[in-house]
Amino acid sequence: MKSIRLFLFVSFVVFGAAVTSAAEVTVFAAASLSDAFKEIAPLYTKATGDTLRFNFGASGALARQIKEGAPADVIFSADELRVDQLDKAGLLLAGTRRTLLANTLVIVVAADDGAPVKTLDDLTKVEVKRIAIGEPATVPVGTYTKEYLQKTGHWKKLIDKLVPLDSVRAALAAVESGNAEVGFVYKTDALISKEVRIALEVPRAEGPKITYPVAVLKDAKQPEAAKALAEFLSGPDAQKVFAKFGFLPPY
Repeated sequence: MKSIRLFLFVSFVVFGAAVTSAAEVTVFAAASLSDAFKEIAPLYTKATGDTLRFNFGASGALARQIKEGAPADVIFSADELRVDQLDKAGLLLAGTRRTLLANTLVIVVAADDGAPVKTLDDLTKVEVKRIAIGEPATVPVGTYTKEYLQKTGHWKKLIDKLVPLDSVRAALAAVESGNAEVGFVYKTDALISKEVRIALEVPRAEGPKITYPVAVLKDAKQPEAAKALAEFLSGPDAQKVFAKFGFLPPY
């Protein structure tokens, strides 16, 4: 009887320790990462026992929320600028920032009877009335779009047609719904939609340098678990999923 009691006691202690050691890591991540994370989250939980809690959105909005005190353990941005801002504000845990992914910019139109776009100059045609983009001031895909169109000399030509939206997924949805004839989105977003097709892909060498940095926040409630997550995201299991969704290795 004593041995049974001892076994139950030890089992309870071991089980209790396992339960209390599990952590919930809060991840503020770019909207374009949401589909990949749906597959990565269960892999991470299986490997570590920890769970992930997400806040997806435009990277600029996520950075602003963190600056205003929103609780986050990890930031995974669609551009370096917003993480630079957090770094300058002293909000990152030193030594945890790393760039994990890259992406490319594409122009999408409706899959069926989409606007006749094969070149940037085609965007000036009368058939193209509305061009969905991310808001350049807060949404990285919008920042990248503006940078590219300014470089090619098309920004001023198209400015009256541009419709700035609050995330890359909103720009994609505008084309899917017919509320815009054309949209500038990431290639990874275009690939998940059956309602649009890629009319033009900006060559990686010619377009803006689109990279995704990850970092642990200085005020993370789960700093060790957050660091473990950042390490996992750079590992083969997570990178395989990212590649599946069209993400590229960093430059």
